[in-house]
Amino acid sequence: MAKVLYTANAHVSGGRNGHGRSADGKLDVDLRLPTEMGGTGEGTNPEELFAVGYAACFESAIGGVARREKVEPGEVSIDAAVSLSPTGEGGFQLAVTLDVSIPGISDRAEAAKLVHGAHQVCPYSNATRGNIEVTLLLDGEPL
Repeated sequence: MAKVLYTANAHVSGGRNGHGRSADGKLDVDLRLPTEMGGTGEGTNPEELFAVGYAACFESAIGGVARREKVEPGEVSIDAAVSLSPTGEGGFQLAVTLDVSIPGISDRAEAAKLVHGAHQVCPYSNATRGNIEVTLLLDGEPL
């Protein structure tokens, strides 16, 4: 087994209408169904948390790939959309769209190479590969 670099620990009670807290207390959130699913929308939900986590991880992966390629991407930003839909078999599935902006790289092919490289090394991408649909966009345009 590979050397573990970090383990995050959290406790949730009450599910989608409950409360979540990281072991260190830095994340402490009320969980609520979004209004689209009949909830109040007064808290956050697992899809929002997943979107923030995936986007942050992916941005770090772009930075790592850029360093390896010896290019300066500037201030990268990512808009992440995580969709929840029924499978038709009683379950649910996720789909993700990551819309990446790399203003420090003017050459679209070079920017696309960074995005594709990040998708190969990002732990979220590796965890979801083959399990959910992940769509990559660069400034709103498909890659």
